[in-house]
Amino acid sequence: MDVVLLSRLQFATATMFHFLFVPLTLGLSVLVAFMETKYVKTGDETYLRMTKFWGKLFLINFAVGVVTGITLEFQFGTNWSRYSAYVGDIFGSLLAIEATTAFFLESTLIGVWIFGWNKISKKAHAIVMWLIAGAGTMSAVWILMANGWMQHPVGFTIRNGRAELVDFAAVVFNKFAILEFFHTVPAAYILSAFFVMGISAYHLLKKQHIDFFTKSFRIALVFGLIFSIFTAITGDMHGVHVNETQPAKLAAMEAHWETTTRAPLHLFGSS
Repeated sequence: MDVVLLSRLQFATATMFHFLFVPLTLGLSVLVAFMETKYVKTGDETYLRMTKFWGKLFLINFAVGVVTGITLEFQFGTNWSRYSAYVGDIFGSLLAIEATTAFFLESTLIGVWIFGWNKISKKAHAIVMWLIAGAGTMSAVWILMANGWMQHPVGFTIRNGRAELVDFAAVVFNKFAILEFFHTVPAAYILSAFFVMGISAYHLLKKQHIDFFTKSFRIALVFGLIFSIFTAITGDMHGVHVNETQPAKLAAMEAHWETTTRAPLHLFGSS
């Protein structure tokens, strides 16, 4: 195998792990915040146990996401150094903003949440969890903005053989990135909902902690249902926009290898 193929395999492996755990933390942070809020409002100790149980799983996934994310950041400079040198003014700045604002904020708040039990009020502790969820979402904004720019580059000019930023607002309000955000983040919420439902269903089948996992299952079920509908709508909107900006990509996604009119819908296909 040559260097390029090895670089692709390494990057693909890191990306697959990263994009499995990070979306899970996005949704779990919201679910845990909701559970802790229910505990603060009702005083029901079951919601406190739910917060701590699902909160531990959130922290584990966050840690794995951080490790794989750092690996990816380095691979942009090692595996794809020419790409980074070519678009670094734009792509690099977006990643830098994400790291120095959203990620550091989220990491700091997680520290407060972990060590803040019985040190700050119940209400303040729940607010910290909501802030963690908000910081995680903010992180997703900048990352998807960078990805959206790669898919549909705007607001730049080629100068001295490099892409240089000329319109930051165009990058921020890139329609591709906006649609990508409103499709990807709700999809992450669906992932977390099924994660919670799956674990809850297992314990319910084993008839273990019935009240605990019944409440967990119901919360995740409603959460997943709401965002499943939302994701279907934004997915259609995003698909239409992909057809406008990347028709060849959409054709490949739908396994259409030859240009034709009134192309059929393929449920199964091969290259």
